[in-house]
Parts: sequence; C-alpha cells; structure tokens
Amino acid sequence: MKPAAQTAPAVSAASVRPSPSRALLGLAVASTVLIWTFNFVIAKRGLERGGIDALTLASFRVVLAALIMAAAYLPAAGKRASLTRGDLWTLAPLGLFGVALNQVLFTVGLNYTTVGHSSLIIGSGPITILLMAWLMRLERLTVKKILGMLLSFAGVAVLAAEHGFHFTGQRATALGDLITLLGSLAFAAFAVLGKKLAGRYDSTTVNACAFFTGGLLVLPLAVWQALRLDWGAVRWEGWVALLYMATMASVTAYVIWYWTLRHMSAARLAAFGYLQPLLATSLGVLVLGEALTSHLLLGGTLVIVGVVLAELGPREESPARY
Repeated sequence: MKPAAQTAPAVSAASVRPSPSRALLGLAVASTVLIWTFNFVIAKRGLERGGIDALTLASFRVVLAALIMAAAYLPAAGKRASLTRGDLWTLAPLGLFGVALNQVLFTVGLNYTTVGHSSLIIGSGPITILLMAWLMRLERLTVKKILGMLLSFAGVAVLAAEHGFHFTGQRATALGDLITLLGSLAFAAFAVLGKKLAGRYDSTTVNACAFFTGGLLVLPLAVWQALRLDWGAVRWEGWVALLYMATMASVTAYVIWYWTLRHMSAARLAAFGYLQPLLATSLGVLVLGEALTSHLLLGGTLVIVGVVLAELGPREESPARY
C-alpha cells in the first residue's frame, strides 16, 4: 500500500524502503500464529492451576507488557521521529481497543469457556475486521463475503449453544463466549485503526504508545488486584502464564504482527489466523483434556468455512484511504 503523497516526511522515508520478501512475511505470520496458539493453552493452565484469578492475570499482563515496551522504546526514543500531542491522541485508541479491552476480555472470557470455544470465536476475527472495514468504507461487501459472515456467526452461535445459554454458575460457558467475542471485536477495531496508521509510524512506536495507554488504563485495576491477591497461593503455573502472556503473546507477537500489518491488508493478515483455532483446539484436547464435541466440530467447521469463503479471492481494498 502506498501512502498519500502529502503525508509526513517519516511516511515518505518508509515508503521508499524495499518490501520484505514473501518468505520473511510468511515467517512473521507463522510466528504470531504459533505464539498466540500456545497462549490459549498456557493462559488456561495458569487460570486453572496457577492460583491467580482472571482479572489479576489480565491486569498484571498488561502492566508488565507496558513496562517491557517502555524499557525497549525509551532508550532509543530520541532516534525516532518525535511524537506530537496530536499523534498521541491518534494512537491512544489503539491502546484502549488492542491492549486494555482485548487482553482483559480475552483472559476473563477464557476463564469461563474452553480453549476450543475461545480460539474458534477469536478465529472468526477476520469476519469482524471485514465488517468494520466495510463500515469505515475501506472495503466493499460482496455476496460471497456476506455468506461467509453468516456462516461464521452461525458457527459462533452453535458453540455458544453447546452447554446452553448459562451466564452464571459453573456452566457459564455462554458468558465466556460472549466476553471472548467482545474481546475479538476490540481487536478488530485495533486492526482496522492500526492499518490506517501503519504507513505513518513504525511498529515499535505504535506498540509502545498502545501499551503505555493500555497500561495506564489498567493500572488502577492491577493495583487493586495486587492488594487483594494472596501472593503465597500463586503457583509456578501462574507465574509462567503471566510471563509468557506479557513477553510473548503481548510484546513480541504485537510488534511482529504490526510490522507485518504495514505490508499486508488487515483482513488478509487476520485470515491467516484461521489456522490458529485448529492448532489451539488440538492442543486443548491433547494437553488439557478438553472434549472434542459435536458442537465444537460443527461450530468450528462453520466458522472456518465462513472465514475462508469471505477471504477467498482478491480483495477490494481502498489503499489510498489507509
């Protein structure tokens, strides 16, 4: 995608850089898919056996990731293009949607549902990204894409109906599915907004600002949870989950993902994620002993077929608007 000619000097400098090879882009996409795939299982194990509740794990993850990004960004901040107050306001929504809401809702949702359900709902992300891109007039809808959306949403409904629509108690899987879906919507907003800014800022700058904002928003919750936490009850599974989610699933994967986003459309990049639910569901069955039910198979098939159908073939994007 070529940025508009009247954009800032930093954009012009970025636009003359050679595009990365397909092999490098493929490696970047594969890395993020694998990191986020293992994140489902590691987070679920941390919630089940780590002695740490979902809100504490989520808020600690965001704040720790923000501290790591600060350590990586601030020493070299003087070598990067300076950010104006207007830039900060432009980048702030990325922290709200992509970090604070997405990561907290993901963790809380996973606490109430299974890895299979969570990964498949998040795997429908390309559909929500496509829908948001259409609402922002960045992409046109076709009959094929609409049919793909309907199939994917039908698949999510099948998943939610597996244990009945219970929103309280031990069978509150529907609540977990709903929270996970809201988190997926938040990440879709992050992806679409991020694509519009991808030609103006480098990956480290964008993610640093996003995590700073997200960390500040979540910090009061993290402090409150820290005061209430029984620190002696936290087991090694909880600490491993926190470290992996902050360093790998947050910082590392987000930096790689956003770098890839600069060279690939948001919807097409997200489409590679339909491998993620297949891998995560398999790990959930093999590692955590989750059941491979008929609802999971049917719902998962509908979600994946819908995503593939919506993403199949050339996309009608509006590069100039990015």
